[in-house]
Amino acid sequence: MSARQESSTATTHRVVILGAGYAGMAAAVQLAARGYRHEGVQVTVVNAQERFTERMRLHMTATGRQLAELSIPEMLEGTRARFVRGWVTAVDADARTVRIDDDRVLHYDTLVYGLGGVADTSAVPGAEDHAYTLSSAQDAELLADRLGRLGIGTVVVAGSGLTGIESAAEIAERHPELNVVLLGRAEPGATMNPKAKAYVQAALDRLGVRVRAGVEVAKVLPDTVELAGGESIAADAVLWTSGTRVSPLAAAAGLAVDNRGRIVTDAALRSVSHPDVYAIGDAAAIRQGYGVMHGTCQGGMPTGVHAALSIDRVLKGKQPKPFRFGYYHTPVSLGRGDAVVQFTRPDDSPRRICLTGRMAVRYKETVTASPWPTYGRMKKMPASGAFWPRGGRFTRVREAR
Repeated sequence: MSARQESSTATTHRVVILGAGYAGMAAAVQLAARGYRHEGVQVTVVNAQERFTERMRLHMTATGRQLAELSIPEMLEGTRARFVRGWVTAVDADARTVRIDDDRVLHYDTLVYGLGGVADTSAVPGAEDHAYTLSSAQDAELLADRLGRLGIGTVVVAGSGLTGIESAAEIAERHPELNVVLLGRAEPGATMNPKAKAYVQAALDRLGVRVRAGVEVAKVLPDTVELAGGESIAADAVLWTSGTRVSPLAAAAGLAVDNRGRIVTDAALRSVSHPDVYAIGDAAAIRQGYGVMHGTCQGGMPTGVHAALSIDRVLKGKQPKPFRFGYYHTPVSLGRGDAVVQFTRPDDSPRRICLTGRMAVRYKETVTASPWPTYGRMKKMPASGAFWPRGGRFTRVREAR
């Protein structure tokens, strides 16, 4: 099928937003809501599905819990934005085009690149073929179906980071008939203060999760996980939560990327090689005073809002402002009835303060449920989305002398 190109008048400024995750939706709603100020601006949002994926709840989907159907087109109703459903198959940063499903071409004047990360199953042999992931709602549903059919057996969760902890706890609580083994290089809660870390470990013990820290997975087989050193663990299902990778599309497009394939940005979130491209969320290598940001919802949504604000300023003939963000918490669910919230300094190091138990559950649920209502508020009052911790001295980037 030949490519169908979309033309526009010379007076229309075309903004194309790739990806409608937490960051992409923030950019889309913020920019679309401000579109009334710019009659000649066309905003197009591209995403593979019409349903918004609540990534912070995918460990719940993986145990068969039903989540709300959140529609991206419905959220964009009443704005000037249009929604295009399809897979992004190529980006040409020099020609300023995006190819959708190999048979359609969108032209842009400004691109917002928000194609986030997925589970990195490429580093360990067999993980791609034999492990489940939480990269999408469909992936989580596949695991839920598998767990529901097991009856008895062993589930190995590979990766002892926050996603691994939440997933292991959720599976163990929902399926007490299964043996759950959590594997990882570090101990669960290693980045938390001693009290929070001890609470996480006690909760996993209570749920019957067997933790193996200080180990590395060398190979995943259909019914076994092999560890470095030769030990094998029988597994009826393996969930891979160890590390993420981003789409290779940015590098293939000729955009400057870091060693993980993330687009390297300037202070305003523009690509250092192509200033007409803004990178947000997991797709961007954004440097702050404490280092390069890591992917989280709490940081992703502000990047989307800031990109929209920057584009808005440029369209009004102003210079965009530098982006600054400081972390403030790490909420972790431990099943439906327990949780821990580690409060952090702006550089993400743990503070002495943490919440546990029912109070932490309520806090965690409030945080998890907040993105969709936040988009709704931004749709009506765009300025409401422009508030987040700037991080003070922690986020100031010192210029090299």
